[in-house]
Amino acid sequence: MSGSTIIFYLLAALTLGSALLAVTTRQIFRAAIYLLFALIGIAGFYFWLQYEFIAAVQIVVYVGGIVVLIIFSIFLTQQAGDKMPQQKLGRQLFAALAAFCGLALVMVQLYQHKFIGTTATAVEPSVENIGNQMLGTEVGGYALPFEVVSILLLAALIGSIVIALRTKTEII
Repeated sequence: MSGSTIIFYLLAALTLGSALLAVTTRQIFRAAIYLLFALIGIAGFYFWLQYEFIAAVQIVVYVGGIVVLIIFSIFLTQQAGDKMPQQKLGRQLFAALAAFCGLALVMVQLYQHKFIGTTATAVEPSVENIGNQMLGTEVGGYALPFEVVSILLLAALIGSIVIALRTKTEII
């Protein structure tokens, strides 16, 4: 077993273990910390694949943006040590069904896509070229995914506030 294979399995164990713990723990602060480690594991994969820029963006946007936002909202509501309520069996089954449907959709897309024969041309990796590529609206531009990430950040903020807030009847 080579060193590269060992690094892959360690990163996979970190990412999958942290992700599993993030969705199964009932303590909201611990879930946010486990999410932090899962996203760091994803950034580790990007470093392992020698995509340093994407790894840095992963750390800055997701680890530095979303997770810190979630942790701040938990601390602002002063419920860091509280446990989340146990979910009903129907909600757990619906969540498992939704996750399975998402996995099936991704697998169908992977099997239908042809990965051979891409026509992308290599460009010099300068800040100007990366900026033009990221914010370009023409074919091959990433303006739409860039906007989707901003909506994801907004959804993370709203979701973390909704999760962390409680009504006055629940506190009593």
